[in-house]
Amino acid sequence: MSVSGRNETADDLLAALLDGMDAALCAFDADGVITHWNREAERILGWTAAEAVGRRGFAGWAVRAADAHDVEDRLMSAQDSPGRHVHEFALLTKDGGRVLVRTQSAGVPGADGKPAGVYCAFSEVHAQIDLERSIALSEALLEDASWGVVLVDVDLRPAVVNLHAARAFGSGRTALLGRPLGELLAQGVEELEGALQHVLAEGVPPAPMELWVSVRTPEGVRRRCWRSGFLRLASPLAELPVPLGVGWLFQDVTEARQAELETGQLRFRSNQLYRAGRAAAECEDPAEAAAVRLDFALAGFAEHALVDVLDVPDALDGPADARPDPAVPGRRRRLVRSAVSPSGQTLLLPAPGAIPVRYAGMHPALQALDRIGPVRASVPAGEPLEAWARARHWPPDAAHALCTVLRSRGRTLGALTFLRGPSRPAFARADALYAEEVAARVAADLDLARRTAPHPGRA
Repeated sequence: MSVSGRNETADDLLAALLDGMDAALCAFDADGVITHWNREAERILGWTAAEAVGRRGFAGWAVRAADAHDVEDRLMSAQDSPGRHVHEFALLTKDGGRVLVRTQSAGVPGADGKPAGVYCAFSEVHAQIDLERSIALSEALLEDASWGVVLVDVDLRPAVVNLHAARAFGSGRTALLGRPLGELLAQGVEELEGALQHVLAEGVPPAPMELWVSVRTPEGVRRRCWRSGFLRLASPLAELPVPLGVGWLFQDVTEARQAELETGQLRFRSNQLYRAGRAAAECEDPAEAAAVRLDFALAGFAEHALVDVLDVPDALDGPADARPDPAVPGRRRRLVRSAVSPSGQTLLLPAPGAIPVRYAGMHPALQALDRIGPVRASVPAGEPLEAWARARHWPPDAAHALCTVLRSRGRTLGALTFLRGPSRPAFARADALYAEEVAARVAADLDLARRTAPHPGRA
């Protein structure tokens, strides 16, 4: 190929590159004559390349006469100083309108290193400002936002994580990148991945959703509630809307949701105590009233309730000031199983000679008697559930226990045990307070049943 042919090919390639740019571009030689003018410049101002190339500067056609000298000086000054120069000024369109543009200009050196001209890229100011706002918003979201922002790729792995989200995951920003969500969350990963896949396939949900997750952190697993919104990300450069991933924004609302749950739980339990009191008032037999209270207490609280009564008949006979307290140190404690709820049966008071439950010395029920307060216990990790429950004479599905003492008129009557299965959480402090309130009412019924019993052993 001849030299002229290579030059023509290079010129065609340069023209194609310039016309394919999204920004308007023109170039001036050292004398200020326009040498290049692309399609975006034609779109903004309306002047074609044939009309623009060869003109000296913008004077008399693309800028007002009063502004021409200032515009030319500002553009051509880029030849004499390094770097890019940013300016804003008004240009004239072919139909006589005015467009405020922002320009970036820089000098073009020749083969000998001397200034050979200037190239100038420009765009409408409002479009440039929109772009800058978008970039500024992206940077702010990924740095200073007060909520978590995670950009998830189509493989459902974090690609970009902001500082707030990294703190929520208890890790560094780079440590989270590219890792499967299952490595970051102990629970809730199925719901999160389902939401992300829905966004990729169907689009953005109509409203934010709340996800309960368990986050793996160096300090342990933390249960959190994240109010989440999702955005489907698509490439603006593709002809078809090809998904790039999902933008996931979330806020931690754990404290607010826990407060709501605790308020609802307290309201429900207060209502249960009220209903139990009304039902127990209709029972002629105090022991039956105690059983009714237990059945009401179990709703939403536990699967089983056990009542163990101290087998010390003389402790409840005689004048009040002469009765020995079964909880006095040194007295041998003998707990007799009185009732298992839910059963629908009236509680039985132990008869003389009743066989006590063979509790080991450190049994939680006996600890509750020693402390005269609640004791919580859960099956240790790795220990077989049934063996753990059997060793404590509890139902085989018991995984969590809460033992509290039955006391009435300053005396200990026995122990009340609530049991939960493995699918439920361990008892918390608020649960212990509720159990003590139930135990106080059950103990009052049992005390009355003993005082009114026609014969020992039956209320």
